[in-house]
Amino acid sequence: MSILPRERNAEKAIFRSSLNPKCLDYCMKYQLYTVTVIAILLLFAMQSGAQTRQVIAQTASDGTVHRIIILDNDTFPFVVLKPVYVFAKRHFKNKKEEQFYWRTVRDVKRVLPLAHYIRQVVVQTNDTLMTMPGKRERDRYMKGFEKSIFKQNEAEFSKLTLNQGKLLIRLVDREFNVSSYELIKAYRGRFTAGFWQLFAKLLGADLKDSFGSKEQDAIIEQIIRMVEDGDI
Repeated sequence: MSILPRERNAEKAIFRSSLNPKCLDYCMKYQLYTVTVIAILLLFAMQSGAQTRQVIAQTASDGTVHRIIILDNDTFPFVVLKPVYVFAKRHFKNKKEEQFYWRTVRDVKRVLPLAHYIRQVVVQTNDTLMTMPGKRERDRYMKGFEKSIFKQNEAEFSKLTLNQGKLLIRLVDREFNVSSYELIKAYRGRFTAGFWQLFAKLLGADLKDSFGSKEQDAIIEQIIRMVEDGDI
């Protein structure tokens, strides 16, 4: 006959109450001592392993670079594998739900490269701004950069539908863990951020929208992983 968790807890309580307090205190101290010794041994083993392990890169005759790990004079190939995500086969409740799903797949495939592009631009811009001595130089650079980046990408971004634009706003938040509004405010100031937020509101969008705040974002995250893995 199996014992339920509550019954097990009750038995433990009865057993503990029957012990002498000094004996119980000794047992708890002994357990703490044992855990401490095990932790020290594990840390020592990790430190010893780190001292004898070496990861190096080797160039083969065909020019390709291979990483290897040397562990106690033995050589092993060193390969970092990408995470593999496995999702259950999706079953739709109705035609409307199926249409929403495949429309979202289309929009993610359209918008995801743009979110990655924005991330790349922001990283490169940060690197450039870090080389400038003062705020005046950075502001002057950002004014010119804003015009050039708008001119370069106006045609591409103008092809987005309203729903794709809203999705891009949330994917930008997913990339940076910061909303589009906060990014604009950080680079161009509160006034410019407020202007573009007002413009977005007139179109039915919100630059302060964050990824993960909506119920369908779980589906979008799954689709993103499948798109990046080439499964859809």
